[in-house]
Amino acid sequence: MFAYVARQPIFDVNREVYAYELLFRVGEENCFPNIPPDEATSKILTSTHLSLGIEEITGDKKAFINFHRDTLMFRFPTSLDADKVVIEIVETVEVDEALVAACKHIRGLGYPIALDDYDMKGKWEAFIPFTSVVKIDITEISHDKIPALVERFKSHKIKLVAEKIETYEEFNKFKEMGFDYFQGYFLAKPEIVKHRKLGPSSLTMMELLTLSSQAKLNFDDVNKIIERDPSLTYLLLRFINNPMINKRHKITSLKHALTFMGEVEVKKFISLLALANLSDGQPSELMHMALVRAKFCELVFTQLKGSDNPLKGFLTGLLSLLDAMMEQRIDDLVSKVPISDDVKNALCGTPGMLRNCLTLVQYFERAKWGGIQQFANKYEIKQNLLHSYYNEAIKWAKHIHSSALKDE
Repeated sequence: MFAYVARQPIFDVNREVYAYELLFRVGEENCFPNIPPDEATSKILTSTHLSLGIEEITGDKKAFINFHRDTLMFRFPTSLDADKVVIEIVETVEVDEALVAACKHIRGLGYPIALDDYDMKGKWEAFIPFTSVVKIDITEISHDKIPALVERFKSHKIKLVAEKIETYEEFNKFKEMGFDYFQGYFLAKPEIVKHRKLGPSSLTMMELLTLSSQAKLNFDDVNKIIERDPSLTYLLLRFINNPMINKRHKITSLKHALTFMGEVEVKKFISLLALANLSDGQPSELMHMALVRAKFCELVFTQLKGSDNPLKGFLTGLLSLLDAMMEQRIDDLVSKVPISDDVKNALCGTPGMLRNCLTLVQYFERAKWGGIQQFANKYEIKQNLLHSYYNEAIKWAKHIHSSALKDE
């Protein structure tokens, strides 16, 4: 049995990641194959079947993990670090005194308890005194009933997560209602700000993006831009000297980098640097998601198309959240950056292989296992290879984000 994992961010009121909910899938089947969800969760967590350690998936954030009755009663993996996980009790669980006692015991061991998809049923009352977090699906409970729930849970010092937040309007509504955390895909959808002007530094970054996506890198033009801003030179050199990227040579200039690393790699770094600056002031998860998408689309596209142009896959993933970062429509933004038509079309939704690579990474983000299976069948590629690419992309993004893009 081999386990795959997807993660979905849970944001705080400042749109920064507070935790990730981990969603497991066992084997090649769509979801869990003929094995009770209990057994799946406990087997995955208490064995070496996870292809990435939990810390590698969540970094320094907490992991919310769904637990079913049997696992809570008999197989609870006490090897998990109580400071790093939140135990989610799924709404379908059969509640009786024995389960309440087991959960109370788990709380006593230091593990925070969360109630998933709270449905206002009486069976949950016994859990309230020792529950740390309650998750409310905003599509399942009438909105006029929610403020009273918020007041009640707040009086018990319970934190609240609003689930299925799909728009900024919903995010703001439930934030004002008093929710602490938010789960949904609103972050990746742009909040369009009309007539927003791009400042001089943004225009410089768009200029850099343009240069990095041209067929032949104009070295002098790139150098001119980078020399204007000493912090860019510093960041680029720090980036290129990152041991994950370059173990052998100490790179001291852009020209030096070109000689040792080749044009494609240097173009990647320049586009990353530009995007990191464009995303300044936005939640850091946006840049993190863009990095995962960039690496993943590069790996998949290269696998399917050989060495056609690995930069196409990379740029498609990297720029796929530019609209959310810049708060402008993607078609308006790509018209300002003369990237290749293939990448432009993929970003604007035109069907094709690049667009399919982008859709595939969104399936991973949303744990849509069926979509991943369809892609694998269509392109005759093994699903476990796609999962390994996603794992590799998460690791790469975490490393780049923490060691090369964050200010020291």
